[in-house]
Amino acid sequence: MGKIIAIRREDKNEWERRVPLTPGHVRKLKEEYGIHTIVQPSSIRVFKDEEYLAAGAEISEDICPSSLVVAVKEIPVALLEAGKTYIFFSHTIKGQAHNMPMLLRLMELGNNLVDYERILDEHGRRLIFFGRYAGLAGMVETLHAYGRKLVLAGVDTPLAAIRQAYRYASIEDVKAELGAVGARISLHGLPRSLTPFVVGFAGYGNVSHGAQEIFDQLPVQEIPARQLREAPDTLEPDPHTLYKVVFHEEDMVVPRAGAFELQDYYRHPEKYRGIFERYLPWLEILVNCIYWTPAYPRLVTKDYLRAQPQQRLKVIGDISCDIDGSVEITHRATMPDHACFTYHPATDSFSDDIAADGVTVMAVDNLPCEFPREASEDFSAVLKEYIPELVNADFSKKLAEIRLHEYIRKALILHRGTLTPDYQYMQEFIT
Repeated sequence: MGKIIAIRREDKNEWERRVPLTPGHVRKLKEEYGIHTIVQPSSIRVFKDEEYLAAGAEISEDICPSSLVVAVKEIPVALLEAGKTYIFFSHTIKGQAHNMPMLLRLMELGNNLVDYERILDEHGRRLIFFGRYAGLAGMVETLHAYGRKLVLAGVDTPLAAIRQAYRYASIEDVKAELGAVGARISLHGLPRSLTPFVVGFAGYGNVSHGAQEIFDQLPVQEIPARQLREAPDTLEPDPHTLYKVVFHEEDMVVPRAGAFELQDYYRHPEKYRGIFERYLPWLEILVNCIYWTPAYPRLVTKDYLRAQPQQRLKVIGDISCDIDGSVEITHRATMPDHACFTYHPATDSFSDDIAADGVTVMAVDNLPCEFPREASEDFSAVLKEYIPELVNADFSKKLAEIRLHEYIRKALILHRGTLTPDYQYMQEFIT
């Protein structure tokens, strides 16, 4: 038998039904490159074991014969095997404490680790991602939460018809229902008390594009952040229109001295201060889609909310879901069956689920799993192109001598258990 790869069973939680490679692409890898695939059995995977069997894969608990293990999410420490090459979302590059034992074990076992999150083109754009689907599902969940929150407050709107993302059969079904909701808003309008109805999108990447794709099924008019900051009173209180604002970095921060420069902000965030809270009095909904580390200013702070206990802001769709991060009140991640919690500024307290008062936060941290088939198909279509070179690469050689595309080389966090040059900074996180 030639080259062997393995698709491990996803077991992070019961909602994780995605796959890194679909049966159709497993078949192509076998037919075109002679790559044999072992698939661990799973009762929750969106593609059934029988579909992989029909595609020529082997179903087996034992994946020891494989040299390359392909997964979506993190792998439990006890299941890691020595000398293998792993590719998955490791969630380690920010020094995430909960995954440091896994990283340390990968190092002890002499493994190679490639992280999808770091497969970037020359402009720093991700090439293999689920981001669009996080945005799609996150926006549906956010609109559902908003509609339900209004019902609890005794306010009836067409938005109350929107269900949670996982309750739809497909994205097309979502868009059909959103289109019908939008038609009712266009015809009958929203309550005047909600106008002007403004939804803010922090960020403009793949996640934000997915979220906007859903929101744009409604009667939407986009306005610049500048208008909201400088002349919000010019917004028409039109009950038949929902306003969309997409915030870029220059809208969210200002330099402490001099002019704004994007690369300077990335390199020296300490030279800038956040101004995002200037926009919050005008937002009904905030959808957070930004990449964030503690070096950058927050978008929403507890201090601000406590100082303004009567908020227009009703729901935050925190798709980025950094705990205690850019949205300080995101104090925990949630699952689709309990997608939200509510922060009560007056008492600085939290309650489970959606409440009529307070600021409700949607913080599901694996949103793409709510559209598992479509998300997996798009992801697999890109990943399959990199599998042949990964399975054929000779990782026993020195790093500079391994035949890898530069995109993959730069995503290699560990080489034979050692942090590669771009990731030496992570040594300080390992305990």
